[in-house]
Amino acid sequence: MHLPLSVHTAYQDLLEAHRMRDVRAIAGSPFLKELPQGKYWYARQRIGDKPVDRYIGPDSDDMRQLIARLREDIQDDKSLERHSALLVAQLRAAGLAAVDRQTGSILSAMARVGVFRLGGTLVGTHAFRLYGAELGFSFSGTLAVTQDVDIAAFENLKLAIDDQVDPSLAETFKTLSLEPAPGLDPKGRSTRWRLKGGGAMVDFLAPRMQSKSEVVKLEPLNVYAQTLPFLNYLIAEPIPAVALYRSGVLVQVPKPERYAVHKLIVAQRRTGLGVTKIAKDLAQAETLIRVLVEDRPQELAIAYEIALNNGAKWREAIASSLKQRPEINRLLDEIS
Repeated sequence: MHLPLSVHTAYQDLLEAHRMRDVRAIAGSPFLKELPQGKYWYARQRIGDKPVDRYIGPDSDDMRQLIARLREDIQDDKSLERHSALLVAQLRAAGLAAVDRQTGSILSAMARVGVFRLGGTLVGTHAFRLYGAELGFSFSGTLAVTQDVDIAAFENLKLAIDDQVDPSLAETFKTLSLEPAPGLDPKGRSTRWRLKGGGAMVDFLAPRMQSKSEVVKLEPLNVYAQTLPFLNYLIAEPIPAVALYRSGVLVQVPKPERYAVHKLIVAQRRTGLGVTKIAKDLAQAETLIRVLVEDRPQELAIAYEIALNNGAKWREAIASSLKQRPEINRLLDEIS
């Protein structure tokens, strides 16, 4: 069901307010730095005699417009906070999915120290729950609830981001009663944090590239991550989103069209206990594809084509999922 235009507009206002506040919170004068990997915005301030650069984000038309508006903005932080809290209340009343208190406190803490600003992308069901607001569509009835928080990032972002979370995630998680969980890594590098006594889990993930490493260090986040195949496709070009908790939490999530196609792939990679998640994978993919075929067919067509062109394994996995869900196949035929 499509949401009223007023609800979608309120969410876009909330997102804009948070993006403005997030950049403004980085003290210093914005400037553009050109690196071999691309162009990136930083804010520079002097601490004593030393200039310190803080990472803002990759260069884009949208980023340049945001920084230009920021220079003209005169709202104070308290006004923005009140305005954001009011918008969150309106969106929750309209039926948009909010995060629970435990998840909200974890996301808020990670946002505060810079996890999402420094390349972390929220993936999994919590990302899916945010697409209703992004797409202006009610996903009621398809929203699974989970306590697990999955954060993915590219290992090679360290080449562009000369910055790090502050304070460390180890310190931050300690205040939330999260502790490293033992894993299978022979070197004892934990990629998962769990709540003492059970409950929430926070997993850090990274794409498995040519090195085939099982565990890698995400330098800007100062944590270790479990590598997974196909993840590079999912988290390329993430978009900003606001989780509905208190006055909102600014995060970033995969593009919805990439999330949908990625689910068609990973559904066929499930083994062991993971096979119980296949139905959820395909249900989420179908839910998104139904909306995207109608509202963003070009974006979906491009994401689908990129996946198909990534090789035989990708095409075989997608074909198997489409065989299981003929309705998704029919929908995709509309944009092929």
